[in-house]
Amino acid sequence: MNPYILALLFFGLTLGTGVAATSSHWLLAWMGLEINTLAIIPLMAQQHHPRAIEATTKYFLTQATAAATLLFASITNAWLTGQWDIQLMTHPIPTTMIILALALKLGLAPLHTWLPEVLQGLNLTTGLILSTWQKLAPFMLLLQIPCHNQELLILLGLTSTLVGGWGGLNQTQLRKILAYSSIAHLGWMIIIIQFAPSLTLLALVTYLLMTSSAFLTLKFNDTTNINSLAMAWTKSPLIVASAPLLLLSLGGLPPMTGFLPKWLILQELTKQQLPLTATIAALTALLSLYFYLRLSYAMTLTISPNNLAGSAPWRFPSQHLSLPLSLCITGTILLLPLAPAITALLTL
Repeated sequence: MNPYILALLFFGLTLGTGVAATSSHWLLAWMGLEINTLAIIPLMAQQHHPRAIEATTKYFLTQATAAATLLFASITNAWLTGQWDIQLMTHPIPTTMIILALALKLGLAPLHTWLPEVLQGLNLTTGLILSTWQKLAPFMLLLQIPCHNQELLILLGLTSTLVGGWGGLNQTQLRKILAYSSIAHLGWMIIIIQFAPSLTLLALVTYLLMTSSAFLTLKFNDTTNINSLAMAWTKSPLIVASAPLLLLSLGGLPPMTGFLPKWLILQELTKQQLPLTATIAALTALLSLYFYLRLSYAMTLTISPNNLAGSAPWRFPSQHLSLPLSLCITGTILLLPLAPAITALLTL
């Protein structure tokens, strides 16, 4: 793609996310979401492959449906209450419609079915953008909406953690596994968003860090399915050695960074007199942990039966940028000791 066009599209992504995240008026927020969607569509379709075109079409139709629902709900709210302000939502019907529209944009269960199929049709770079940057604007809008329907958010969160864990069990394509991982992590954020928005932001930041590490690792090794993970040790032994720690951090095991948000979320749910919700969320995390362990086994404890002729690939200089990957992996694994400082910053 022409670098000028690429720069223009990334500018559109940044502009759309910035407008949506900083708006207090529903019409401006809708415009920001639309700019964001229109900017990523050419990035998704740039491969000119049937799967990429199919994924782009599915994504466009889904986002158009969510945007139309959002606009209809905001107009309904203005008709019923005379308010366009995001933070002054008082009527339960348009508030519920807007929450469901944003859930569709994010890919929360049971409105998640488009996300694995779309992510499977994209390359790893565009998939990284879709799994990280595209989540920011809807979450900023969800954080601004005053909650009048706690049961709906808890139901969406628990359903997402359950579906995200269950759906990834029988997958062999790594992009679909990361899509279900995304659904599960988004469920944890939605569960706590009404009680402690600062914890939602912490979970979102750690999710962005861990997901970026996972996508960059797969891109560095050029692997898209579980069988090809067995060859990863010939390309980058050091990354393969750190990959199990990265995957266990995604699963939320201590002492890795991924344990921090889940620990604090479970603690806050217990304080809010919701022990059953906390118990179900913790149990659904075990489902996700299973397929993370499955990936760790395939990458580190499985050797490909093929004999490689000639020099080992890891002897040649890599063409990928390794600095972002190393920074993301370090943050994904080693931030838990900073938990007291991070929680102190959240209380400011």
